[in-house]
Amino acid sequence: MTALVIRLRELLQRFFHLSDWQATLFWAAVVGVVGALATEAFRWTLHAVETFLFGHGGGLVAIARGLPWYWRIAVPTMGGLIAGGLLVLAQRVSVKKATSDYMEAIVVGDGRIPMAQTLARSGSSLVSIASGASIGREGSMVQLAALGASIVGRLLRFPVERLRLLVACGAAAGITAAYNAPIAGAFFVAEIVLGSIAMEIVGPLLLSAVVANIVMREFPGYQPVYEMPPFPPIFGVEVVLFALMGILIGLAAAFFLRGLQASRNLFTRVPVALPLRLALGGLVVGVISTMVPEVWGNGYSVVNGNLRDTGPWLVLLGLLAAKGVATLATVGSGAVGGVFTPALFFGCMIGALFGTGMQSLWPLGTSAPFAYAIVGMGSFLAAMTQAPLMAILMIFEMTLSYQVMLPLMAACVTAYFVVRSADVGAMYEISVRRRKESDARLQLRKLQLRTLVEPAMTTVGLDAERPEMMDLFHRFPVKYLYVVDSSSHYLGVVSLKSLSGGSLESTDARHAADFLSQEVSPVTSGMDLAEALRRFMEHRGERLPLVESTIDPVLLGVVSKSALLQTYFKLSA
Repeated sequence: MTALVIRLRELLQRFFHLSDWQATLFWAAVVGVVGALATEAFRWTLHAVETFLFGHGGGLVAIARGLPWYWRIAVPTMGGLIAGGLLVLAQRVSVKKATSDYMEAIVVGDGRIPMAQTLARSGSSLVSIASGASIGREGSMVQLAALGASIVGRLLRFPVERLRLLVACGAAAGITAAYNAPIAGAFFVAEIVLGSIAMEIVGPLLLSAVVANIVMREFPGYQPVYEMPPFPPIFGVEVVLFALMGILIGLAAAFFLRGLQASRNLFTRVPVALPLRLALGGLVVGVISTMVPEVWGNGYSVVNGNLRDTGPWLVLLGLLAAKGVATLATVGSGAVGGVFTPALFFGCMIGALFGTGMQSLWPLGTSAPFAYAIVGMGSFLAAMTQAPLMAILMIFEMTLSYQVMLPLMAACVTAYFVVRSADVGAMYEISVRRRKESDARLQLRKLQLRTLVEPAMTTVGLDAERPEMMDLFHRFPVKYLYVVDSSSHYLGVVSLKSLSGGSLESTDARHAADFLSQEVSPVTSGMDLAEALRRFMEHRGERLPLVESTIDPVLLGVVSKSALLQTYFKLSA
C-alpha cells in the first residue's frame, strides 16, 4: 500500500511537472482537508457523547444549569477519574523516543507522532471536556489534525524536514478549523512553534489553513465560534485607555501563569495515582459549579453572552474568580486540553470589567464595555502565548473590523512586554525555550573575551635564551611561549617543536627572536564568544593569547578553550 502511494505521488509530480516547492504546496492543501476532517470528527464525537450522557448537547453551561447540585459535583469528579485512567493507558502504549506533542515533533522531533498514544490522550481529553472540565477543546483538535498530517507524510515517505513542515501545516489547519481564523492559525504555528515567518514556511501554512477553513464552511450547522458585535470607532485619548488596560491584563496574565505553575506543583505533591489526581481536580470544578455553573467547559457561551450584553461588574468579577480557580484545578491536576480558549475567556472578563469601570468614570468619552472585552481577549492571549502578532491577527479575523486594530495593537503589545518583564514564562513551553535561546544568543553577542582572561605565565622577551625557554616548557604543560617587546606588545610565539632539537646544555646562543613565529593569531578583548569559538576551531589548541586590539596589541593574558566552552554552554542551557 505504501509503495503504491509513493508511486502515485511520483507520477503526479512528473505528470504535472511539479517542483519540490509546488509539490509541498499541493500536499499542504491535502493536509488542510485532513486537518479539517479530524477537527470536525472530534467536535462531532464530543457532541455525541454529551447527547448520550445528558440527553442533549446544547452546551456544557446549559447542561450544568439543568443538573441538581449533587450531579454537578459527581460528573466532573467521575469524568476526571476516567480521563486519568485513559492517561495511564496512554503512558503504557507510549513509544520510546517518540513524542505525542505536535510542537515537540515539529521542533525537536522527526515529525512522527505516535497514533495509539495520541488517540488515548485525545480520548482522555474528550472525557474531561464532556464531563465539564474547565479547559479548552482546541488542544486535542490541533493534536489530531497534526496526527493526520504526520500519517500522510509517513505514508508518502517524506524526508524529516518536509515531514515536520507537513505536521506544522496540519496544526495550522487545526487551529483554523477550531477558531475560523486561517491567517492567525498559520501565524500561530509560524510564530510560536517554528519561530519563523519566512515565506517558504508561511506559504504552506497559509494554504493549509485556507483549505481547512473552506472545508469547515461546508459542514452543516457551521457558524463562527464567537459572535462579535460591530466594533465602534476609537478616537483620540481613548487609545491610551486601551494601552492602560494592556498593562492590567499583562499583570493578570503574569499572575495566572504563576498560578498554573503553582497548581501543577501542588497537585504533583499529592500522593495519589494519576486518575485520583484528575478526579480531585474535577471535584474542585464540581463544587464551584454548584454556585457558578458557568465554570463548566471552555467558556464559549459565557463570552458570547457578555459580548452581547455585559453584566454587572460584581457578576463579572465572580465569574472571573470562579473560572480562574476551576481552570487552575483542571490544568494543575494534569487534564489534557488547551488553555487557549480559557485565555480568551479571562481576557474578555477583565476587558469587560475595565470597560465598565471606565464608562462609569467617563461615560461620554469611552466606548461600550464590549469593545474593551474584545480587545481584552486578544491582549490576554498575546500575554499568555508571548505571540502578539498571532493574537492581533486572530481578533482582527474574528471581528473583520479595521477599527479594532489601533486599540488592539496598543493593548496586545503593552500586555506582551509586561509579561516579558515579569519573566514568568509562557503558555507553551516551546515559547519559553525559544526565548531562552534568543536571550542566550544576545548575551553571547554582548559578552566580551576580556571577562574570561587569565594570567599569561609563559611570556618571554625577544632576548630570552633557549635554556630559559626550555625551563618554562618543563614547568608548564603548554605548546607555545608568547613573545612580547618592552611595551608588552604581542609579537608572536615560540613553539615547543622549534626548540625540540638539541639538548638543554647545548652551546646554542640563539634567542627567542630567532625562533619567533606567527602561527598563532591572538584574539582581541572586544571579540564576542562566537567569533572566539571559530578561532579555537582553527587553532585546535587549549589557549589563545588575548590582546587589547589589533591596533594596540598589548598582551592582556590568555583565554582557555575550557573556560570559553563552559561560559558558552552555561548561557545556552
